[in-house]
Amino acid sequence: MTRSSNSNPAGNTTSAEPRRTFLKSTAAVGAVGATNAFLARSAHASGSDIIKVGLVGCGGRGNGAAKNAMTADPGCRLTAIAEVFYNRMEEGKKQLRKSLGDQYEVPDDQCFTGWEALEQILATDIDVILLATPPGFRPAQMEAAVNAGKHVFCEKPVAVDPVGVRRVMAASEKAKEKGLSVVSGLCWRYDLGVKATMEKIHSGAIGEIVSIQENYLTSTLWLRNPQPDWTPMHRQVLNWLYYKWLSGDHIVEQFIHSLDKAMWLHHDVPPIKCYGTGGRQVRTSTDYGDIYDHFSIVYEWADGTRCFASTRQMSDCFNETEDFVFGTKGTAKVLANKISGQETWSYEGKKPSMYDLEHVALMNAIRRNEPINNGDYMCKSTMMAIMGREAAYSGQAITWDQMMASEMKLGPDKPTWGEAPVVEVPMPGRYRFTET
Repeated sequence: MTRSSNSNPAGNTTSAEPRRTFLKSTAAVGAVGATNAFLARSAHASGSDIIKVGLVGCGGRGNGAAKNAMTADPGCRLTAIAEVFYNRMEEGKKQLRKSLGDQYEVPDDQCFTGWEALEQILATDIDVILLATPPGFRPAQMEAAVNAGKHVFCEKPVAVDPVGVRRVMAASEKAKEKGLSVVSGLCWRYDLGVKATMEKIHSGAIGEIVSIQENYLTSTLWLRNPQPDWTPMHRQVLNWLYYKWLSGDHIVEQFIHSLDKAMWLHHDVPPIKCYGTGGRQVRTSTDYGDIYDHFSIVYEWADGTRCFASTRQMSDCFNETEDFVFGTKGTAKVLANKISGQETWSYEGKKPSMYDLEHVALMNAIRRNEPINNGDYMCKSTMMAIMGREAAYSGQAITWDQMMASEMKLGPDKPTWGEAPVVEVPMPGRYRFTET
């Protein structure tokens, strides 16, 4: 694939230092709008007060993240786009022009396609980069973005294997050293009702936590039919959900939201081990790559508490997504924002978009020169999800220490069009977790 322009614009910088000084005087707080008037936003400014945003990945989540960023701060402008596929880039540009209006300021020579698009977009003068490509690419992208001195919005999960998680951990620490902000796409951390419920639980409203039940029982997702000109790599990248080297399997790509809340309930202290089961009962066709369609994992913490975690992607079945927390004095439903038992409580405050609030936090941190860094929990929750996957794949109990020491790495270092990784569905009892 080729870039959609021949050169970077004159005056672009590759400086590794973030553009912060010029933003310090623009931290005024304004209203997001009539319905979300309480949201903190920086007042609109012009010229050097503009926050330049680059987008990596023109899929639905990427375009959505761009819209959320523009909504969060009227001084934001989308000024560069990177997308591996030229046709998806062109379609994305049309959608973004329409949805962003005057905040879309992407010249043709700052639209980059192909495998080198990330390197090219990081050579522009963007202040913030939005990483919204398949998770298998995220460790390298996160590392490169921090090295280039960019603030980062990093979609979940941050990796698909232990080596990748540790790589993002190191990049997050480097971001702290450089004064860069890193905000995670684990959006429930920014939902006002969920935050209020967590605060009540942590303050003792249900007593001591005894156990947690995490349910993410949902339907199946999209599938793109292969085209005659697709190579095996095209097929896998365009259907990335179904290949563990790209998505991490749905326990990592989707169920991480629930597992992150279990981690949050434990004050971001990770479990010591887990065990469980999973398999392919409905999605058995080769069209669905090498991932499972259901998992059931038990996580254990050093304090004796357990999380019973179940997820399923199957059509025409009972669906439920909820976090049930059982305590010595009561119970809580985190997503329902309700507590019952000795104390009865429910959240009755406002519920703006958590997707917008993520970006409000990021842009305000930049405006105020008060860096925010979600690196710790976004890495731990990703590792927790990978840990559960490996327990189900192998049929063995897996410890946190094993995960942190594992040299498992999925996928090629530098993918190219043509051949793709071998597809083999993991079979418990045969599959072996890679420790070294």
